[in-house]
Amino acid sequence: MKRRHFIAGTAGAAAAAIAAPALAQTPTVRWRMVTSWPKSLDTLQGSAVAMAERISQITEGKFQVQVFAAGEIVPALGVFDATSNGTVECSHTLSTYFFGRNPAIGFQGGMPFGLNTRQQQAWMFAGGGRELMRDIFAKYNIVAMPCGNVGVQMGGWFRKEVNSLDDLRGLKFRIGGVGGTVLSKLGVVPQQIAAGDIYTSLERGTIDAAEWVGPYDDEKLGFVKVARYYYTPGWWEGSGEISTFVNTGKWAELPPAFKAAYEAAASEQCVQMMAHYDAKNPEALRRLVAAGAQLRAFPRPVLDACYKATIETLDDIASKNDEFKKVYDSWKKFTDESNLWFRIAENTLDQFRFAAPNWVKA
Repeated sequence: MKRRHFIAGTAGAAAAAIAAPALAQTPTVRWRMVTSWPKSLDTLQGSAVAMAERISQITEGKFQVQVFAAGEIVPALGVFDATSNGTVECSHTLSTYFFGRNPAIGFQGGMPFGLNTRQQQAWMFAGGGRELMRDIFAKYNIVAMPCGNVGVQMGGWFRKEVNSLDDLRGLKFRIGGVGGTVLSKLGVVPQQIAAGDIYTSLERGTIDAAEWVGPYDDEKLGFVKVARYYYTPGWWEGSGEISTFVNTGKWAELPPAFKAAYEAAASEQCVQMMAHYDAKNPEALRRLVAAGAQLRAFPRPVLDACYKATIETLDDIASKNDEFKKVYDSWKKFTDESNLWFRIAENTLDQFRFAAPNWVKA
């Protein structure tokens, strides 16, 4: 036993001795990362900063990534082009924002009535999703990888109640991506607005409703002050997967150890970001209700209509776009199989737990 410990210790020391000089001899690499988030969002912007710090830590300071919030170098929705054309080396964003460029991009962020967070990660990391998405992004000179998730979102803030489909017609709603495309079939007028401009748009009446993420972030952005009704669920993203985009040329220049550090730090944030939201959303929701938010659930007929419009929209896009169809077919097959398992185990236990009385002392 002692001999095995000695050998293992010696091997570890030898590996460290080799790695340390290798890092010491590697030139320092400095990158800039632009994000789609304001500094006030310590979950999203904070996750980008944490990822950069982790990259530096893993590489002993030899790979440094400086993070810039939305508007500091490029606008929130300008990060795709900035990364693609090499203005910056990398970015941190939600791919769904760029659905209009190629609808297949939307699968990286999450689709309406789609996979939940665990299912999305399973599809991306073990179900072939990551490879399919990298092929899509390669056409734009981008290497894309998951670096976080916000979970299923809330349905947004509305100035008036939504009691039927009639209440959606003509509604100016801050929502982008495929969710906006679906809602437009039901008479909604979708508006894509960056986070920092949503509050003033609601306050001035430029829009009638807005979705963002969930209680913790929504509280920080102050929406409860300008819209009273807070709806659930945010069906347009079963999970909101955050991505980091890297310029293909810059990625190719990185030493293998730096690529590994970047991917490791991104993968860590897939766990850390979701953990932060799950820990912070409950108390934030309580504070929002205390501040006057009126919780509402979308009526079942509204959800049924949205689901029908979603299937019609996705099928229609697939009939016209071969790239989208290739990803869609993989995603649908995985979704059907995954849903079967989650219905049997996860959902059965969750339904019981959520309906059961609170724990009491025996």
